[in-house]
Amino acid sequence: MIKVNNLKLPVGYTQEDIKAALVKNLKIKSDDIKTYRLHRLSIDARKKDNIYYNATITAKLNVNEDRIISKVKNAEPFTPYKYSFTPTKELKERPVVVGSGPAGLFAALTLARNGAKPIVVERGKDVDRRSEDVEILFKHGKLNSDSNIQFGEGGAGTFSDGKLNTGTNDSRATYVLQTFTEFGAQEEILINAKPHIGTDVLKTVIKNIRKEIISLGGTFMFDSTVTDITVKDGKVKGVTVKNNSSTEVLEAENVILAIGHSARDTFEMLVRKNIILQQKPFSMGVRVEHLSEKVNKSQYGKFAKKLPTADYKLNVKDAQGRGVYTFCMCPGGYVVNASSEEGLLCTNGMSYSKRDGINSNSAVLVSVYPEDFGSDSPLAGMELQRKVEKNAFDMGGKDYCAPVETVGSFLDEGDNKLGLVKPSFEPGYNLTKIGTIFPDFIEKGLKDGLRGFARKLSAFEAQDAILTAAETRSSSPVRILRNENLQAINISGLYPCGEGAGYAGGIVSAAVDGIKCAERILTR
Repeated sequence: MIKVNNLKLPVGYTQEDIKAALVKNLKIKSDDIKTYRLHRLSIDARKKDNIYYNATITAKLNVNEDRIISKVKNAEPFTPYKYSFTPTKELKERPVVVGSGPAGLFAALTLARNGAKPIVVERGKDVDRRSEDVEILFKHGKLNSDSNIQFGEGGAGTFSDGKLNTGTNDSRATYVLQTFTEFGAQEEILINAKPHIGTDVLKTVIKNIRKEIISLGGTFMFDSTVTDITVKDGKVKGVTVKNNSSTEVLEAENVILAIGHSARDTFEMLVRKNIILQQKPFSMGVRVEHLSEKVNKSQYGKFAKKLPTADYKLNVKDAQGRGVYTFCMCPGGYVVNASSEEGLLCTNGMSYSKRDGINSNSAVLVSVYPEDFGSDSPLAGMELQRKVEKNAFDMGGKDYCAPVETVGSFLDEGDNKLGLVKPSFEPGYNLTKIGTIFPDFIEKGLKDGLRGFARKLSAFEAQDAILTAAETRSSSPVRILRNENLQAINISGLYPCGEGAGYAGGIVSAAVDGIKCAERILTR
């Protein structure tokens, strides 16, 4: 096969346009193409009057492909990727996977497909019952601290945009995307440079992966929290699991800790067990909402109605040189209540697969470093998060409504009155001044960042854009240290994994880390 990079396709392209681009670039006849398909697709919107798709296309030719490749600079040989792994060890005991987010699910799937029959322990509920608890929080302001947007089957990514773009170069990332399509995700995620599934589709995909694991002998324990880890002679021997009022010990020589970035009580337990955690940089800030129509026009100009809902990715330095950036942008999405502890409030962004909401939103985050924490405790960053979330809860009205403010008011350039942009946060909001929720350096960073973004993207000039506080869970504030074999550095058989352990940042990279940990168990 042959792969051809950097082919231009017009907005509204057809299959004939794809084939014509191949013919022209390779200087061949139409009949010389046996088969062809899109391999990667992105939008080039650098020039608003000349927006086009940048495509990579793979094809089988009826002519000598090596000869074509030797003559065409942007053509190269192509071999379709196929995940390959051979276990070398038969496990004496069933491995335990703690957490069923992307890292935990893909670790369990890898173990199950290689005959290991994992036990998956999840403090939250299955995705259907979990969705009911999330809806109760949205509609009635009643939080279930074990079943919410952070905890439950699928992890925090389930109630998000389902973004699958990643910075990892690990080839397993392709396998992750292929696996998602195998279990019900859109085929487009294999092609789009910025793939996403959407929370509505992701729920079905997650259930299908669970069913596959169970069919291969795996077990899921929902509503079950790991409260202790048994260690003897530097080796893990099992975990203690609490389910409602009952407690049981699961014996295991291999435990994968895929606990997510919000399992704060588990982090506290790990510190008590002398498992080594260290402080890690993270970020905090707000969610900003604009009208989707305004963002589309800012990005695509006259092509706005002909292209998918627009996204953006922006970054600047504040006056002190600290990074301020947008994160987890949700086109046509909603700002959602991501709280997981009583009396604390935090936000996240979510989109459905069609991305057809009136507003688009993104996190606006300021970098936070260990020197900002004010303590040497490995959990000091977590406590800083809690402090900000407590402030947000109080200023929202102490009923899980969120504090919001217009951009104009926040920048002292306009009134704090709602305009065209209406907050999407549920169960409600309190229009107030949000600056005092944060440490001074974050408030100042947000102001510098918003002004800098306005110079780059006209949508950010809108005075009636809405800021919702507080976005605190962009990544884990700790790292659970592990060695080159992916085991905790002082406990054999314990595998800190994924975003919560500080080794991933997003659905795909977390899934990849889960696969790698499972592979180590099966070849150890």
